Amino acid sequence: MRRLFALILLIGAGCGSPEQPALPAGETVLFATPDDGSVACYRIPALEQIPGMLFAAIDERVPSCADLRGNRDINILLRRSKDGGRTWGPTDRILDLPEGVSVSDPSFIVDQERGRVFLLANLMDHDIAPDQYRFIVMHSNDAGHTWSPMRDITDEVTPPEWKNDFMFVTSGHGTQAPDGTLLHTVVNLQHGTFVLMSRDRGETWSLAPTPVAPADESKILVLPDGAWMVNSRVSDAGFRWVHTSRDEGLSWESRPDPALTDPAVNASLIRAGDDLIFVNANHPTERRNLSWRVSTDQGQSWSDATTIHEGSAAYVSAIPLRGGAVGVFYERAGYTENVFAVIPRGN
Repeated sequence: MRRLFALILLIGAGCGSPEQPALPAGETVLFATPDDGSVACYRIPALEQIPGMLFAAIDERVPSCADLRGNRDINILLRRSKDGGRTWGPTDRILDLPEGVSVSDPSFIVDQERGRVFLLANLMDHDIAPDQYRFIVMHSNDAGHTWSPMRDITDEVTPPEWKNDFMFVTSGHGTQAPDGTLLHTVVNLQHGTFVLMSRDRGETWSLAPTPVAPADESKILVLPDGAWMVNSRVSDAGFRWVHTSRDEGLSWESRPDPALTDPAVNASLIRAGDDLIFVNANHPTERRNLSWRVSTDQGQSWSDATTIHEGSAAYVSAIPLRGGAVGVFYERAGYTENVFAVIPRGN
């Protein structure tokens, strides 16, 4: 049974029809698998904002729902909202390459000073370089109306011996440190999870020297005291691992966090003022029960989980919104719907 707690902010009544019941108040389905079979599924939501604009990006997986290595036609689509998610504009196809060249796993970073929005993703050319993962970056200076040509930064940030490794930029969003450094995470299943960073506002990129472990898909933020925190998915653990660096990635303190139950899925960790908010599928083995928790002590302890959606739910991307609310963009219903919701925080 679906339910959205009464604390959901009412942002519209949904798109009901005699064939499909109206959505619960507070939700908008941004991408859904079409009945005509033209697209196998939409997956891997990414959510970000600049003043006056929300961005929601997604994989369009055409022939099948397979990931990048097993799919010759994945494109990246974008929808934008000018009113905090109450209404959304049409779908823009921002990366749609020839069949055989797929792009996947969108993720954003915003340069807050310039208002420049970076989009990162993974690319594979199945005909020229099958099984080789490439990292690409593009940016927009005009709130997503236009985008720069994509730029391949793989050779810039990875050593030659990684050429045939299973590696990828993680989806969702990164962050910007107070000194302007852009921060993200990259997973190499053979060598570890690394912080990807740019100290010159996206002109050049590099990896911090020391990986975090154990870790798979991860999220990074900067704590109020300046430390870097990476929150990681770990296969078969049943909960998250947390890694903290006070020397900008030269060394890490790692610990399990059993309070953050997790079925090995991509989650979201954000800052709202001095508080941390964690959103994920809150179950030790199954991708369901999307929930959020709050920490008021920089992740040392967490509130009880508040359920957003009880049923099937998987990848999620969240951002803090004005007025203390949280915007959540997540997969549900067996990967057939990608839903945006606004969750007000309690008093």
